[in-house]
Amino acid sequence: AAKAAEEAMQERLERLQRTLEGTVWALATMAEKRDPYTAGHQQRVAQLASAIAGKMGLSAKRREAIRIAALLHDIGKVYVPAEILNKPGQLTPVEMDLIKTHPQVGKDIVRAIPFDAPVAQIILQHQERLDGSGYPNGLERDAILLEAKILAVADVVEAIASHRPYRPALGITTALEEIAQNRGIYYDEEVVDACLELFTRDNFRWPADEAIPRP
Repeated sequence: AAKAAEEAMQERLERLQRTLEGTVWALATMAEKRDPYTAGHQQRVAQLASAIAGKMGLSAKRREAIRIAALLHDIGKVYVPAEILNKPGQLTPVEMDLIKTHPQVGKDIVRAIPFDAPVAQIILQHQERLDGSGYPNGLERDAILLEAKILAVADVVEAIASHRPYRPALGITTALEEIAQNRGIYYDEEVVDACLELFTRDNFRWPADEAIPRP
């Protein structure tokens, strides 16, 4: 009887895990369907952030939290009008303020999902910077979760390397120069070092563009 109860509990846990993964997939896909210019962005950020976390020796549980947060980090952009997301020119201050709501909105959307890791907080903090110049809360250094610092670097590197509505892709060399120049100013030193090493020594490359895989 005890064995049957244990097997039933295991089955329930696995079913819950599949449900959570399905929820993550659905939310991430919704964000990418709405903003075609960043199709693949969340997936690529998740791949890089997971690789950085692995390079830094984080536990499997923390790496998984980073992967999920990365897949959902831009979900708050559902609140931003599509014409602002896809605007080819420079944003006005009012439009920029709207964009800056996305980490808080993302946290509000995700916090109802029962993750056993601070996924909502990582999403909330992914635009914070070490010197306090980030948003939404102007957090500094140790007030920012390490997971959010990793996501911040992966997000910036992917965004600079890739095409955006307002500019062509600037390439990976420019992206790595940005994080190297602002190491210790905007971006965590250890995170930057791990990311640079991945590209320069370990030959990290993104797979060809792909849709978010269904769990």
